[in-house]
Amino acid sequence: MSSSRRGRETTSDELSQRFRPRPQRFKLPKRCSFLFRPFRYKVLYGGRGGAKSWSIARALVLLASSRKLRILCAREFQNSIGDSVHRLLVDQINELGLRNCFQVTDKSIRSTSGSEFLFKGLRKSIAEIKSTEGIDICWVEEAQSVSAHSWEILIPTIRKEGSEIWISFNPLEETDPTYQQFVINPPPNTCVVKIGWENNPWFPEVLNQERLHMQAIDLEAYDHIWGGHCKTITDAVIFGRRTAVETFDTPTEGIRFFYGADWGFANDPTALVRSFIKDDCLFIDHEAFGYKVEIDDTPALFAGGRGSDGREYPGVPGARDWPIKADAARPETISYMARQGFNVTGAAKWEGCVEDGVTHLKGFKRIVIHERCKHMQEERRLYRYKVDPRTGDVLPIIVDAFNHGWDAVRYSLDGYIQKRGVGGVWARLAQ
Repeated sequence: MSSSRRGRETTSDELSQRFRPRPQRFKLPKRCSFLFRPFRYKVLYGGRGGAKSWSIARALVLLASSRKLRILCAREFQNSIGDSVHRLLVDQINELGLRNCFQVTDKSIRSTSGSEFLFKGLRKSIAEIKSTEGIDICWVEEAQSVSAHSWEILIPTIRKEGSEIWISFNPLEETDPTYQQFVINPPPNTCVVKIGWENNPWFPEVLNQERLHMQAIDLEAYDHIWGGHCKTITDAVIFGRRTAVETFDTPTEGIRFFYGADWGFANDPTALVRSFIKDDCLFIDHEAFGYKVEIDDTPALFAGGRGSDGREYPGVPGARDWPIKADAARPETISYMARQGFNVTGAAKWEGCVEDGVTHLKGFKRIVIHERCKHMQEERRLYRYKVDPRTGDVLPIIVDAFNHGWDAVRYSLDGYIQKRGVGGVWARLAQ
């Protein structure tokens, strides 16, 4: 068994003895092993370099070599066989040393075990697909482009007992039918796996250089293309290009740390965020986010340790030593945390304080988020202004969502963020 810094391969020994005949050894990214387990829907999505199509093609070739299957390979648009995954499947047959097990022509692929691969475009051949019987597996490639109408017709067509629908795609918009139907609101008996370049043990260096170049020059494009995130409306994202994700060292001397807390309720998380200011930039270097954390476990969430729920919380360094500014709307929680030894006080609020806080944060040259702060990375993409659904105009209304970390950051700067029009130019911290 081999390993890699970006992931680990899954070998034939780990995937049981189901393949006959089979090559001496085959490889798959570890995150793709679910392809060999029974699910009605198998969804593999993410950014460039994650070996999604490669892995599915390899898995289907192995399955087709071991037993009789009827496999439909579909995509929304297919004008010719050259637009299909035919070439990719043939490449995998050859790489696995299974050419003697398959009969390949320019338009078809059949195996000696009786398997058959069909290739169809949904937009032009949907009526023909409706009449196709006995499909065991339907692979929908580049599924980000599949329309709601195509899904409505395709899904009931794949109706053989035990049949499966495999879906692979790079996300585009969050509102796309495929993303909504299989990632946001997946149906029962669905396995959804996000995979990226970091999960691919064979990610080539030439692509790594492209990845690093895009990361350096356009972080928004990087998040979409390499990170596998949905596109954002650039003008609507509140902090947009002002933010960056980097790995940096926190200074050990001469730095004032700012701690801010936002209290969770229902499905909202409790969050503690630490930051510091240097060279007119705001650096966010630690976070603690917890969902459905009981008040008795909040000290462990903040400072680290095992909670009564059995969860191990990493905490935020220095949480018991430095002042914490928190949402003043929960005085009972502030009082409890103070009794547990935390220096917590409520941050001032006023009408328009959210907008004033956003304006203040925009005053920094950059807001740099440490690579380990995964929740803040997500919020930097999703915290946005409201967009008129009919005109696409960005409105001066901040959407109350994906803002728990940003609220914590605002609270932490209590005393530095002032009411609009008070004191002229806002005071800035000495570096």
